[in-house]
Amino acid sequence: MSAGPVPDPSDELLLDRLRQLSLVEPDTLLAGTTGQARLDLLASFADDLADALRRARDRMAELLAEIARGPDPLAMIDIDPMRRAQDGRAADAARRQADRLHARSSRCHDLARLANASAQLLPRLVALDHKRPG
Repeated sequence: MSAGPVPDPSDELLLDRLRQLSLVEPDTLLAGTTGQARLDLLASFADDLADALRRARDRMAELLAEIARGPDPLAMIDIDPMRRAQDGRAADAARRQADRLHARSSRCHDLARLANASAQLLPRLVALDHKRPG
């Protein structure tokens, strides 16, 4: 059994960006600012947040496509058990398909991490939008 794919470094960078944005408290960020400077800072933070969420959405779409790609790794369960037992290649095929399942599991984990980080930030973006004028 292989160890599975190594997490994509760009996914880790995106997760770090999402985590850092989640640490920013908008009221603290805007404290001491007034007028146009406050509006500009609010817009800049909201735009940065929206950009990070867009990148997360795009990456999640890529991961979903990767997860769904290729033949079903469990298709061999539909083969008659006697035929599976007699086929000398079945054990090798089962190992390869198990590796595919591990890889799929890893990508699902990556997807879940991005989805969880995004879920924390989306309500914050909407709250910031309510603070914007007009």
